[in-house]
Amino acid sequence: MRKSEVLAAEAVSCLNKALCRLKDIWEEIGIPEDQRLQRTNVVKNHIKTLLDMMIKEEESLKSRLVGSIESCRAEMEKLYLELRLPGFEQEAGISMLQQEKNIRTQVEALLTERARRMRQLAALLERDHELSDVLCAAPYAIDAAAAPTPEQLESFGQHVANQDAEKARRYAEFTQLKRRIAALMAALEREPESSFEKDVACEDEDAFCLSTDNIGALQLLAAELEERRAEVEAACEERREQVRRLWDRLAVPQEEREALGEHMAASGRSNLEALRVEAERLEELKLLNIRSVTDAIRAELNAFWDKCFFSGEQRRAFAPYGSEDFTEELLSQHDAELQRLKQHHQEHRELFDGVHQWEDSWRLYLELEKKATDPSRFTNRGGNLLKEEKQRTELHKSLPKLEKKLKAQIDAWESEQGGEFLVGGEKFLQYVEEQWEQHRGEKEKEKQERHLKKSKQTEEDMQFGTAVRTPTKRRLLGATTPNKSRKFNATSSSTSATSNSSSRSVYGATVCRSPLPRPPLSANKVGSAEPLPPPPPPPPRCLLGIISAEGCDWLFLVT
Repeated sequence: MRKSEVLAAEAVSCLNKALCRLKDIWEEIGIPEDQRLQRTNVVKNHIKTLLDMMIKEEESLKSRLVGSIESCRAEMEKLYLELRLPGFEQEAGISMLQQEKNIRTQVEALLTERARRMRQLAALLERDHELSDVLCAAPYAIDAAAAPTPEQLESFGQHVANQDAEKARRYAEFTQLKRRIAALMAALEREPESSFEKDVACEDEDAFCLSTDNIGALQLLAAELEERRAEVEAACEERREQVRRLWDRLAVPQEEREALGEHMAASGRSNLEALRVEAERLEELKLLNIRSVTDAIRAELNAFWDKCFFSGEQRRAFAPYGSEDFTEELLSQHDAELQRLKQHHQEHRELFDGVHQWEDSWRLYLELEKKATDPSRFTNRGGNLLKEEKQRTELHKSLPKLEKKLKAQIDAWESEQGGEFLVGGEKFLQYVEEQWEQHRGEKEKEKQERHLKKSKQTEEDMQFGTAVRTPTKRRLLGATTPNKSRKFNATSSSTSATSNSSSRSVYGATVCRSPLPRPPLSANKVGSAEPLPPPPPPPPRCLLGIISAEGCDWLFLVT
């Protein structure tokens, strides 16, 4: 039996005992039967009323529990739907009280989760609002009244992080552009003009709207200022070049030039204005000294004609050069011709420099070739002989390569200009070939002159018995051992005994022999009183020869 049933049985027992006690009391008092019935009825009604009241209260509690369960279940279902969570599974076989407690606990947990999400959403909304104001962008599209899902919060958070990064990037670009614009305005000596420029220059950086339109406007402003600065710098440089040219033509003293030194280095508006004033002053001074200025320009024209290899005919084509009527128009013609020549020289500078390089290399090559035939170079003690020979070899290799490169450039030049490239009125490649031919002819002529001179010397040596001894060969031949000399003399004697010729050729050289000495007459006398002294040794035979080697002819004499 359950405890509740035991307690109910005890209650019934207590009620029975109470009624029995009341009956005994009523009998002892002597209350009549009818009054006992009345009193018993009163007790019954009183107990019945009390029990009805208690039942009513418990039924009310049950109703409240049922209502709480229903309301909590409805709110729980709503929260589950709003938070997009899976539904709650109620346990089976539990009492109404436990069921109400479980549902109420679940509702409280759901409300806590919803509040947490709403707080996170509110923080993200506040930060997104700030970033939207700074970046002038539309706010993030999300319902601020509904609890967001974890996925929505994650996406919203990523969006805010991206906006933060975009703000940092735009802010860095803004500060960089602002400093750049300020520097350009300072260089141009310009104050902000429009309201936008004033906002950029004066407004607090944190208050500036970092919209894409504003950043684009900043970039456009910086580009315009850069272009303007480039124009001012170009104008200043043009003015500076004009002033320098006029200074040189008018021979302006250095002290006057230094007075304009600041404006010759900077490129602002004030500098441009100062240069303009100076140029106008010099132009007026130029008109007063027009003859000297024209002569200076003519000197420059001559220099550029030389640089561009103009022939006499090309130079004479500029008729104003010979005019003596010094007017402003004549000066303008000379100035225009000089500018045209400068432009022409600048456009084909590489070709002209290559021709000058060839001329310098050719001049050096000829000098080294001339030194190579100078006998005094063998007295060198400083290593210059080896350096000159190495340099001559390198030039001999590099000149044809340079000529090949110049030929390609000249072909391109002639194709572009539609005419022939002339150096001194002659085609350059033809001029180069003539220089080589002339060089080869001079070398051949020198060689023939040397051969003719040596042939004459050989004839004189053979006729008069003289020879030219070179110190080097004399020292070298003097080191011959006596045995070898005797062997050589013996061979010469045997040879001379079988041949009556007075000369022979050895290794392509002409050899001349001296006549054989005759023994003294005293050697044929017999029976002399005293022994005669030994006969003197026969005079040495002389060998005279010429050997050609390395482009040079060597004359030597062997005794």
